[in-house]
Amino acid sequence: MKRRNQNPGVMAISEHELTVMTNDLDQIHNDVSMPAMKEALGEWTDEIRTSRRGFLIGAGAVAGGAVLAACGSGSSSSGSSTTSTGASKTGKLTGDLAIAALAASLENLAVAAYGDVLTAAGQNKLGAVPPAVATFVTTAKGQHAQHASAWNSAIVAAGHSAITVPDPALVPTVNAAFAKVTDVVGAAQLALMLEGIAAATYQNGISVVTADSSVKVAASIQPVEMQHIAILNFALGQYPVPDAFSPLTGARGQGDYSG
Repeated sequence: MKRRNQNPGVMAISEHELTVMTNDLDQIHNDVSMPAMKEALGEWTDEIRTSRRGFLIGAGAVAGGAVLAACGSGSSSSGSSTTSTGASKTGKLTGDLAIAALAASLENLAVAAYGDVLTAAGQNKLGAVPPAVATFVTTAKGQHAQHASAWNSAIVAAGHSAITVPDPALVPTVNAAFAKVTDVVGAAQLALMLEGIAAATYQNGISVVTADSSVKVAASIQPVEMQHIAILNFALGQYPVPDAFSPLTGARGQGDYSG
């Protein structure tokens, strides 16, 4: 891999180059990725709500039949009663929702990591941080937050609680790596690792999820992670940008979420 010569701790590209890339990233995200994601998410949540409605109607019919049977039995015991909660209890997420939970937890992890970078920069723990770097970090953080919100929309529509914590399996690794970050380059390397895991997990998830709508959601987000990766590689002076095709190396598996 060819690399541009650079000084330790200093970006390999100019602030102007990073600013242009960040602006392009944000425009593509707002004009292309977000509309596609919202459309796919709308399809998925509609399917989920329709499925839940059918389940509840079926459950209501069964419960109603049981009540009628009990009334017809002539039982007069005052100590017995029939109680309906009105909603099914939520259990362990499975199938496409398990992938959604894993994705949301990875997005939460990225949001937290980028937030920690901004905090460290504000405390002068990363040396000189160019404004363009802070803008990129803020932009990427906001996009990850939008992605987490999207996945949680489907999870909540299915009657489950939103995933609000970072991927617990990766938190210790990220914390240990972040403790060693002392400059902008180190922060970029950490971000690149996280983006790589997320992109690989999405690429793997696209082949695992079953509903066309959930495939579309993953497919609308995965390219954004790859754009983050491309910018980070350029900032680190890694030319040409590696992996023209998204690899699966480091992908989190369907059953890996343990939250």
